[in-house]
Order: sequence, then C-alpha cells, then structure tokens
Amino acid sequence: MNIEIKNVDYIYNQGSPGEVYALKNINLNIKSHEIIGLIGQTGSGKSTLVQLLNGLLIPTNGEVIVDGISTKDKEKRRDIRFKVGLVFQYPEHQLFEETIEKDIGFGPKNMKLSEDEIQKRVELAMNKVGLNYEKYKDISPFEISGGQQRRVALAGIISMNPKVLVLDELTAGLDPVGRKEIFAEIMNIYNNDPELTIVLVSHSMEDVANYVDRVIVLNKGELYSDNSTYDTFNKVDLEKIGLDIPQIAKFMRAYKKKGHEIADDIYTIDDAVEELSRYLGVKNE
Repeated sequence: MNIEIKNVDYIYNQGSPGEVYALKNINLNIKSHEIIGLIGQTGSGKSTLVQLLNGLLIPTNGEVIVDGISTKDKEKRRDIRFKVGLVFQYPEHQLFEETIEKDIGFGPKNMKLSEDEIQKRVELAMNKVGLNYEKYKDISPFEISGGQQRRVALAGIISMNPKVLVLDELTAGLDPVGRKEIFAEIMNIYNNDPELTIVLVSHSMEDVANYVDRVIVLNKGELYSDNSTYDTFNKVDLEKIGLDIPQIAKFMRAYKKKGHEIADDIYTIDDAVEELSRYLGVKNE
C-alpha cells in the first residue's frame, strides 16, 4: 500500500495574525514494506505530518492519498484510519477501558467485527507484543508497568491490522532494556508481515540508525532530506539544522582523525565492533 503526499501545506490559524506554516510544499511517496525514520528538531512539523497520514489532520493545500483514496474524502476517511495506525507518544495515556482485553478490542469493535473475530484479533495482537492473553486479559491496564501499558496501547493499534504503523516516539521514557524489548517485538511484527510499513518518529539517532532503512528529515516545516540511512548519516549535513549523528559515528570519525586506518562511515555499534575488531586484530565472536 502506498501513501502519496503531493504539494502539501498545513497552516495553523490560517487567515489570522498568528498564521503559521507547520508544513510547506511537502512531496513524499511511502511504499509498502518500508521502515522509515522521521527526524527533525522540535517544531519541524513531524507530528503534523504523521497526523496527516491517517486523516486526523487534512492538508490546507495539496493532497494525501492513502491506497488510492484522498484523506479529503470524508466518507472514506474512517477506512483510512484503520489502514494507517498511529501510536502517539506516551500512548498509555490513551488507555481507558476496565480490562486489557476490552482496551485492545476497542478498535476492532468499532470496525463492527464479530465477537469471535474481535477475540481472535485481541489474542493475536497481545501475542505479538509479548503479553500472554490468559494472564493479562482480565487485568486493568492501570495495574501494570509503564512498559506493559505501552505494549497494550500498541496491541490496540495492531488489532486493527493496519497496513502502515506510525510510531511517534514510542519508546520515550523507557529504560534501555524496555526500549530494546519493544523494538525487538516491532521488528518481529514487521518481518512477519510482508505488506506492513513502519514510520518511526524519533529523537534518538541510535534508534534510527539501528532500525530504519530510509530517513526523512524535516526542518522548519520543509523537507530537508529524504535518503537512505547510510547517506543520511554520512552525506547529509545534519549539524546545519541542529541535529546530531549517533554517538558511535562521532567516535569512529574522531578515532580515524587520530591516525587510525579504520572506516569512518559507520553509525551502528555492531558495525563499529566488527570494524574495530578487524583493525585491532581481535576475534569477534
């Protein structure tokens, strides 16, 4: 499933003295089974863009076309929201049902599915995010840990079988172990669904470096760059717009400047370990 973003502007407070262009002349094509990173400074337009993807916001100018349907089509907008699942930052704040099963089943229920189908989807979604159905189904979502609440919120979106999963700072506030566990589950979901596309909004360059194939960079509401992850961290001037690169990339470049003959186009820890092991003559097992 493709998403086409054509000449899109989004203006807050249009026509008033406080008029602000959140996005200006954005053109993008998001294809099936991609993992895309979306980065930019606070205020660059990231959150506005992801809300345009599923029709929560409608472009002031231009069009967003999801699977051949414009988000401006009011009659089909509801279907678009089932196809593009948006998981907001701190999604646990959106939990509200009395049990985990009911919370995850809320979306499928709105899709007017049968009770049997709803239960199947809830069980499958819980399994995908590492929550045992029998153990957790009758527990209140407010009686579990923050990391587990994050999983419940994610399962609630997954249960609607979206074709695009938009994750807006999904791991914000989690410890390193929790981040790693959730990303492992997300990558497992992605690898087992040949049609699923993931859009990852993140301030963590390490997460972007580790998990995405393509990076979209926004700056002051405009498209600054749209490149592979490799080119983004090695050829795009991110510092010019106040963005950082992964810490390991900084280390490798600094280490090379000290006269060490190593590759300096490396931006993940695994690749750095491999390259340093080669250079130092250490077996990496």
